[in-house]
Amino acid sequence: MDHIIPTSVILKYFPDLSTRQQQQFGELGGLYAAWNEKINVISRKDIGNIYIHHILHSLAIGKFLTPNEGTDFLDFGCGGGFPGIPLAILWPDCNFHLIDRVGKKILVASEVAKAVGLSNVTFQHGDAGECHRKFDYVVSRAVMRLEALSPLAKRNISRESRNKLPNGLICLKGGDLSSEMEASQGDTLEIPLSDYFEEPFFETKKLIYKPL
Repeated sequence: MDHIIPTSVILKYFPDLSTRQQQQFGELGGLYAAWNEKINVISRKDIGNIYIHHILHSLAIGKFLTPNEGTDFLDFGCGGGFPGIPLAILWPDCNFHLIDRVGKKILVASEVAKAVGLSNVTFQHGDAGECHRKFDYVVSRAVMRLEALSPLAKRNISRESRNKLPNGLICLKGGDLSSEMEASQGDTLEIPLSDYFEEPFFETKKLIYKPL
């Protein structure tokens, strides 16, 4: 898969990755390309951009947050495993639970995680309402509007905080979010991903953090 950008773009922003982490990130491109031929979880036109548009995009959360060991994350509507799988590689001492209502997408995510040897990830096929565990943070990528997502995420947020950043929702979105921000009640932080990454793809992308 020589059309897939190598992991140098990941090392550019995360230079302290271990050899093991570099190997795991390096395997993701080929694994997703192979699975995407069977089950479409990434646009076929976009699979060649997986390292910037999907993996590095997911890792924007790693520029915003440095979690303590044992921090629990719920990836709400994980699709094929984003942002959960890249974050699980980045933070091997944290725990990730990925949930999606589409079984085929959970299958791809679980098989990719198994192939790269992730032991800090669990999976659930179903609706978020079927997950009754509590987490420090709920993460998501372009799942639904913020005012709809926040109350759903709040049900899974633990009241006990173990990090400097209060427990809450961290989501990745794109475009004009002014109407969502206005409709969302309470404090909400919006960060342009161009603050973290210089590639043109990120000029319209945002990270949203909402303490819950």
